[in-house]
Amino acid sequence: MAQVVIRNLNKKFDEVHAVKDVNLQINDKEFMVFVGPSGCGKTTTLRMVAGLESITSGEVLINDTVVNELPPMDRDIAMVFQNYALYPHMSVYDNMAFGLKMRKFDKAEIAQRVQEAADILDIGPLLKRKPRQLSGGQRQRVALGRAIVRHPQVFLFDEPLSNLDAKLRVQMRVELKKLHNRLGTTAIYVTHDQVEAMTLGDRVVVMKDGLVQQVGAPLELYNRPANRFVAGFIGSPAMNFLPVTLADTDGSLWAVGPEFRVKPPAAMAGRLRGHTGKAVLLGIRPEDLRVTNGADPADHTFEATVEVTEQLGSEILLDLTAGPAPMVASVEPTVTAKVGDRLRLAFNPDRLHVFDSQTEASI
Repeated sequence: MAQVVIRNLNKKFDEVHAVKDVNLQINDKEFMVFVGPSGCGKTTTLRMVAGLESITSGEVLINDTVVNELPPMDRDIAMVFQNYALYPHMSVYDNMAFGLKMRKFDKAEIAQRVQEAADILDIGPLLKRKPRQLSGGQRQRVALGRAIVRHPQVFLFDEPLSNLDAKLRVQMRVELKKLHNRLGTTAIYVTHDQVEAMTLGDRVVVMKDGLVQQVGAPLELYNRPANRFVAGFIGSPAMNFLPVTLADTDGSLWAVGPEFRVKPPAAMAGRLRGHTGKAVLLGIRPEDLRVTNGADPADHTFEATVEVTEQLGSEILLDLTAGPAPMVASVEPTVTAKVGDRLRLAFNPDRLHVFDSQTEASI
């Protein structure tokens, strides 16, 4: 078992409250991803788990043992850093073996563990090379191998793919997921990239300003965001937010904005009744918009003006304005549209989101 529990964790740097009352349970063999913008507290939280940062208040438990005062080497964790942190004068083999040598493992055990890790990561032919003779992806594999040979209870990853090019990042994401499935070790992974978070995590922790905004499976965060921040951060392109007022017209509820008037579905209207007459934010994901063929109900359509077209091959992103509100629609590549065109768009009524304008919480 390798369960990690975080209780009321806080970190202050003088007057800056970087991490605020974080409470989490990372289960045995779970791949938990922390995601959020720079400065949200995700890396600081990871470093407190690792023992590289002191804890202002709260507790970190690994397998029911409070590790607040334990040095990193006694926590039975292994960490993979953003900058690889390889010793340039050592061979790949010696880099991977170094931690085991420091712990006085015998040579045969070291050789066996290094070879096993090299086979898993497909870097056997590189064992005699120096880091300068390796590509970025190969260096990252060596850094992973150095962690694997430790046979730790918990892997900690601090943005390990951020120095790689886009194509290699996609490849390494797949390799990391396959590696986790093979090793079955508890993993905590920090990234600012929501695509990485969605593709890697069994569960995802979204943070902002030191606070946990929401914890859940990737599709749970995507389909049922707790607030505007999570809705806008999870998903690419980001969700559109349209300021509207909820108005009751002849017994029907309408979301009304400048040059924009749509009818929420009946299932949603019930819970919105208490907000009639109030300003709210209507959330529509770009992939839930399409250019209408005329068959859609009028109360689920609206007009918008094309400002920019982005041809991506498999899709076209249309940057639009509906009145003063900017928005993005992801449409089929067969759609023909040019700057200045007025298009009638239809939305999926079952995929609407509504947020309180003041608290930004989901309604």
